[in-house]
Amino acid sequence: MKIGFDNEKYLKEQTAAIQKQMKKFDNKLYLEFGGKIIYDYHASRVLPGFHPNVKMELLKILKDKADIILCIYAGDIERRKVRADFGITYDVDAMKLIDDLRDWDIEVTAIVITRYENQPAVNIFKNKLERRNIKVYTHQFTKGYPTDINTIVSDEGYGANDYIHTSKPLVIVTGPGPGSGKLATCLSQMYHEYKRGIKAGYAKFETFPIWNIPLKHPVNIAYESATADLNDFNMIDPYHLEEYGKTVINYNRDVEVFPILKRILEKITGGDSIYKSPTDMGVNRAGFGIIDDEVIREAAKQEIIRRHFRYKCEFVMGFVDKDTSDRAELIMNEVNAKPEDRTTVLPARKASKEAEENGKGHAGIFCGSAIALKDSSIVTGKNSPLLHSASSLILNAIKKLAGIPDEIHLLSPNVIESIFNLEKNILGEKSISLDLEETMIALSISATTNPTAQAAMEKLIELRGCEVHITHIPSPGDEAGLRRLGVNLTSDPNFSTNSLFMS
Repeated sequence: MKIGFDNEKYLKEQTAAIQKQMKKFDNKLYLEFGGKIIYDYHASRVLPGFHPNVKMELLKILKDKADIILCIYAGDIERRKVRADFGITYDVDAMKLIDDLRDWDIEVTAIVITRYENQPAVNIFKNKLERRNIKVYTHQFTKGYPTDINTIVSDEGYGANDYIHTSKPLVIVTGPGPGSGKLATCLSQMYHEYKRGIKAGYAKFETFPIWNIPLKHPVNIAYESATADLNDFNMIDPYHLEEYGKTVINYNRDVEVFPILKRILEKITGGDSIYKSPTDMGVNRAGFGIIDDEVIREAAKQEIIRRHFRYKCEFVMGFVDKDTSDRAELIMNEVNAKPEDRTTVLPARKASKEAEENGKGHAGIFCGSAIALKDSSIVTGKNSPLLHSASSLILNAIKKLAGIPDEIHLLSPNVIESIFNLEKNILGEKSISLDLEETMIALSISATTNPTAQAAMEKLIELRGCEVHITHIPSPGDEAGLRRLGVNLTSDPNFSTNSLFMS
């Protein structure tokens, strides 16, 4: 893969920028940590060379100086909002994040449930954490927000929230997604700190949009595509342009809220804000890590196409409205990209057509899939009464990587027969073709007695980061299997079965 981003340079610059910002305040900086704190796959896809866990490396450097507060919006728990790249809900993602941080020897100081209204699902989440000895705070909607500054910055507003005790000079406030209440938590804490005589400060760490690259750069447009459901859009920071005469990029929500935020900060601190623009508040140095603009431009265009497919699928599944799907398509058109620019799309569709022509599908549905391997070669797969399309695809791909002839079977007939007997005769399943998760289990069992299957199985690791397209929305078992393999998946907005329950 071509590299367009210097991860080490970025890490060094980013660490220095945060440490410099800390020195501007009275040994207490609340840093709003936007984006994904761990497994930032969006950034690694649009900035090839960006390590998805570089922020964790940053935290390791700063951990002796930092407390971590994790915010989650109560409404996201109640409506079971899903993090797309893991296929898990935000409350589960919050718990996963706690575990992941512990794996890096970093403890979360507290969980804050924001805009709490005593929802039953939220109380279950809260109880679960508290019974595992994790501190949980609840913050309600801030009284007076956004116009009544005197109420907001008072004991009725921020003062109504419990103070979260922290002991370190840097407090990182993060969350599992946008709108989690990170900013309100930072400001609430600042209010309490000033009442205690501590002149704390606020800053923001957000990777996208990148402020020092052009407004219409594909990397910044890819951010708009990723947040199409939020209607976010990038814009030139008018306050920065007026104050400094420099053109920098921010996004609409930060620009819109800046006058209010500036007044709140001045009310809390009792003096003029040191910030003259929303961009002033940021410490992001991602733009300085770019080393090959052409590489990241192309990577960003590919991400925009991926987002187009994802929103198309989410629309037919009922997760987003048509406006969101249409907006993602318009953004794709803006960068002069089309779905077929994704190299795996046409081969997958061709494989589906071939399956239909040969009559080798399953229950009247014909699915095709394609993967682009690291050497740019394309491998395809088709569904059959025996295997899902994704299963066929992965078996064909690892055969090619291992140099195994196509006519050699990797799965033991005895293993397949045993699985079919379990599903059909014991569990009474209607569909007995193997999804990818089942296929990988069958492959691992076959590998115990078949050296060829063992050689092929060892090639699975080489699929990480490869591009995959499927002509139908993958089943849960296929999607989970592909996610574990670490491929970048897209699919056409078609269901792989006529069954409503199985869709």
